[in-house]
Amino acid sequence: MDTRAVDEDPFVDPVHPHPHLEQRQRPDEDSTLIAGRTASLTLGTDSLIVLDEGFAQRQRWKCCGLLRNESKTTHAIPFYNILWAELSQFEISIRYARPTAANVVRVTTINYPVEKPDHPRAISWVEHLLERAYGESQRKKRIKLLVNPFGGQGKAQKWYLRDIEPIFAAARCEVDLQKTQYQGHAVEIAEKLDVDAFDVIAACSGDGLPHEIINGLGKKVDARPALSKIAVVQLPCGTGNAMSWNLNGTDSPSLAALAIVKGIKTPLDLVSITQGDRRTLSFLSQAVGIIADADLATEHLRWLGSARFTYGVLIRLMRRTVYPCDLAVKIEVATKAEVREHYRQALNDRSLPDQHRDGPSLQESVDDGQNLTGLPELRYGTVNEDLPEDWTLVPYDKLGNFWCGNMAFMAPRNNPFPGALPNDGCMDLVTIDGDINRLKAIQCISGVETGKFFDMSHVNYRKVSGYRIIPRNQKDGYISIDGERVPFEPFQAEVHRGLGTVLSKSGHVYEAPGVVSKSGESAS
Repeated sequence: MDTRAVDEDPFVDPVHPHPHLEQRQRPDEDSTLIAGRTASLTLGTDSLIVLDEGFAQRQRWKCCGLLRNESKTTHAIPFYNILWAELSQFEISIRYARPTAANVVRVTTINYPVEKPDHPRAISWVEHLLERAYGESQRKKRIKLLVNPFGGQGKAQKWYLRDIEPIFAAARCEVDLQKTQYQGHAVEIAEKLDVDAFDVIAACSGDGLPHEIINGLGKKVDARPALSKIAVVQLPCGTGNAMSWNLNGTDSPSLAALAIVKGIKTPLDLVSITQGDRRTLSFLSQAVGIIADADLATEHLRWLGSARFTYGVLIRLMRRTVYPCDLAVKIEVATKAEVREHYRQALNDRSLPDQHRDGPSLQESVDDGQNLTGLPELRYGTVNEDLPEDWTLVPYDKLGNFWCGNMAFMAPRNNPFPGALPNDGCMDLVTIDGDINRLKAIQCISGVETGKFFDMSHVNYRKVSGYRIIPRNQKDGYISIDGERVPFEPFQAEVHRGLGTVLSKSGHVYEAPGVVSKSGESAS
């Protein structure tokens, strides 16, 4: 038995062999491997079942020789937690991510002897175990990993070494680590990256580094193939970890590392933002009004953590601040009832990933001799051009909040876009008037966390494929793109279906609660 396992590990080799192992009923031959004299390993429905009868003999005694009343011989390790398995000359070794706290997993190893005549069957059994453990996910991922040494108040590198690196190593991932040195460095790294050398580019940081990576890939001559080929992921080590919450369902570095090891390649909609003569890509959200102010105008209060955002929102709600603007949108799904039906259909959609991308697949393009260079053309033009004919510019004199999301979670338990999907070719747009009464405004804050936000009558929720917003009557203010401040001037956005690529747990939906539950029923 590998002595690296902690003392309490239920899979520690027994001291006293069980004399009656041969009398037990033999499990299914194809799924079960007999390991030594006292144990068997069985591939169950969703877990590896370890039956170790010798362990029960050992566990009957506690310290000072006190007899325990109970004994346990069977233990289950979810396939999702299995990192790797291999057969050596004398034993089988299985590495898995063992929960040690509510939001922490640590690598643990179990070893059991395998007789030499059983090796051919053991080799086949190990392969079946890995097939069950990884499913659609790629094994032995090649990861370009960027660490922001200033992320997480300077703790990003420490968290990587303690929580992330051991999991990647146990899963036999190849990691090329590089520290970012300054703002914008990740843009340069991604632009020069050989995407054929890696499967994943991971940001050990907050949401700022994924934004830079995506825009760096967008600057490549072969931007579209690059964005399709390599998956951009986040290892949550910053203040804002929205990408990880949406795709991994956690802001725990170790749980996120496990999610990436087991992640399924998923197309992701990206949004082109044109402002002045600039074009950038957004993966998360765009905001004007209260949300942008509460986020960007409270940077000096980062020591408050996520409470700074709530504080900023409350201050502006009490003042009933309004943000006049002119707004034009291209609506794709107009009502909340239609948003629910749209989401329900997506839950049942199991089509191939390339069917969730605009245009032909990369392989079809190669077969047809197409040269896919640069980013896709803008269907709706730029902010400097005339509005598309079917768009109408509408004045909003009392706009309180303009918030457009490409993902659902914006922060832990903060889910303002429950209808958002990774690759439906739509952005989810929320607008709220700034002159609503204070009680309704405060209810909006709690509603985002309780799941009641979507159904509030004063919340206007639509799915759009493009929009233009022109601030009015303000010389200066805040506009947030993926949490980053941009100049306070008109901008236009349009979505590109499936232009980017990420790794997700499900392969087709976010981890946030949706407007329809994952079982298909309408969410309350």
